[in-house]
Amino acid sequence: MTHAVPDPAASATEIPASEILVTLDDFLARARTRLLAAPDLTGEPPRGDHELTPEFRGMVDALAARTAAVLIPVIARPRPTVLLTLRSSHLPDHAGQIAFPGGKIDPQDTGPLDAALREAEEEVGLGRGFVAPLGYLDAYLSRTGFRIVPVVGLVQPDFGLTLNPGEVDEAFEVPLDFLMSPANHQRESREWLGLMRSFHAITYEKRRIWGITGGILRSLYDRIYG
Repeated sequence: MTHAVPDPAASATEIPASEILVTLDDFLARARTRLLAAPDLTGEPPRGDHELTPEFRGMVDALAARTAAVLIPVIARPRPTVLLTLRSSHLPDHAGQIAFPGGKIDPQDTGPLDAALREAEEEVGLGRGFVAPLGYLDAYLSRTGFRIVPVVGLVQPDFGLTLNPGEVDEAFEVPLDFLMSPANHQRESREWLGLMRSFHAITYEKRRIWGITGGILRSLYDRIYG
């Protein structure tokens, strides 16, 4: 059973939802000063599944460290949106979940940015020439041992997509102001392998964004607007 409650992290120190100005110009101005200029590949990850479920940390520390990167594609529309994917229902891991384009950092990648752009091309056909990197979020540590570096990129709106059916069933856009409104942020919990797991979640229309994707979106909010 899953339980949802308002996110108690939404405190009086945050910007009220009614006052968040998610215009493109305002978002870019904040991103230029608040995002990390370089990825953190070695430091202690301040974000991750262990934030809300501390028991995960001991499980993760016993695993071999692995690095990954995801692209947070902010589309430069008058009302900015974020491009998300619905993972293929045939995938062995996280099938049918909503995600950012991304994956493991391969040896041939020059770093997280290169990996994120490559994965976006492979998964949804988003050409890297349409993406202008804005900066990085804090690394996110997953319960499976991946150290994920989120890359925030501005996408020109005249892009085209070609979905890889082996990895993605659908790609869609969600308004950035919806995702950045703390009124839409929830913390949910469910039992998993005898452990009560807690995680961030956002529901947009009939789409449920949770887990790593929900946690990274919360990290984006905290850094840009929190």
